[in-house]
Amino acid sequence: MLNRTKSYSLLFLLSCIFFGCDAPSSKKNTAPMNKTKTAADILSNPEYLAMAYGGYRDTTREIQPTIEQLKEDVKLLSAMGVKILRTYNTHYAQAGNLLKAIRELKAENEQFEMYVMLGAWIDCENAWTDLPPNHDAENEVANSAEIERAVQLANAYPDIVKIIAVGNEAMVKWATSYFVQPRIILRWVNHLQELKKAGKLDKDLWITSSDNFASWGGGDTSYHCEDLEKLIRAVDYVSLHTYPMHDTHYHPVFWGVLESEMHLSKDKAIKHAMKRAFLYAKKQYYNTAKYVHSIDSTKSLHIGETGWASVSNEHYGLDGSMACDEYKQGLYYKQMRKWTKKEGIACFYFEAFDEKWKDVSNPQGSENHFGLFTLEGEAKFALWKLVDNERFKGLTRDGYAIHKTYGGNLDSLLKDVAYPPIKQMR
Repeated sequence: MLNRTKSYSLLFLLSCIFFGCDAPSSKKNTAPMNKTKTAADILSNPEYLAMAYGGYRDTTREIQPTIEQLKEDVKLLSAMGVKILRTYNTHYAQAGNLLKAIRELKAENEQFEMYVMLGAWIDCENAWTDLPPNHDAENEVANSAEIERAVQLANAYPDIVKIIAVGNEAMVKWATSYFVQPRIILRWVNHLQELKKAGKLDKDLWITSSDNFASWGGGDTSYHCEDLEKLIRAVDYVSLHTYPMHDTHYHPVFWGVLESEMHLSKDKAIKHAMKRAFLYAKKQYYNTAKYVHSIDSTKSLHIGETGWASVSNEHYGLDGSMACDEYKQGLYYKQMRKWTKKEGIACFYFEAFDEKWKDVSNPQGSENHFGLFTLEGEAKFALWKLVDNERFKGLTRDGYAIHKTYGGNLDSLLKDVAYPPIKQMR
């Protein structure tokens, strides 16, 4: 998702000074760890739910979540059945601290399971500066530091880190501030694969890149190129993103309530609209699979991100496509989980908790409200049944016990839910 970040080598160096570089990149960690489960085992297990996770509480990532806060969050996610967390970069302390938190939880309870898909952020040359971004070249210093730190963390925590993702939406062309050409992602994927062959990374560690479905060839044919074909062959699996919520504004071919549905109750009419949104996401997945399998018929595909915001005062709110609220978010979440579990597709749902650093100038912006929990730990509609089933009993977030938004009153929630636009029959 739009988990944008600036990659600076100085931050990497400072993180090593203050937080430590856990293991040299050229050596594998030799501590006796139970690392029998592989990425292949975990991603194909429908009972191992996956989730995108940041854990940031403040308006800036310079204020990092503490180890105790991370442990608190991980316990909540574990109670949901989540067993795989996805991070986005390595130059902040969050990724390393999350791994430390998980290791501490495992030490406290030998039955505790949580694994990580470790993200390494990739930028083009001049990304996030006043200079024109050069999408044909990369930020060599920052990208090298990201990859190096990912290798160190993977070697320090081989029982937890099961996947390294090179870049996040780093090839999709609408990411104008920082995207790179596929050959740059390919370079780093090949580098990591060579480290595996040389015994400098665990042979069972999976390497991928997590990107928009179109970047993987599932949409506009302008993305199809020789370097993308090489990348598809080089990764251990394809991690794709699909966001019908965004296309309720940008490409709303599926979005709206049909005239023939206007006689239905509000909740039933919205359920029909959300079913079409879900089918739109499925189509993007299968279109991508069709292209990927034309290059490599053995390659598996999993969903690296999908999600639906619960609040928006922009394109997706009341003055736009009227897509964002907790009810629609909950319907989308449940449909995606049901389908992906049935098909054996890992789905890193975006995201666990609301985070307010993403759009500081607009607190009601959708980027701040993709979480299934609020910042204070309230469980949104998607999780109400888990609260009823006491899955979060005794757990807290920053001292707040877990309870349902709207007091669990569906009628109150529906008052804040807008009909999507009326869709004309053709």
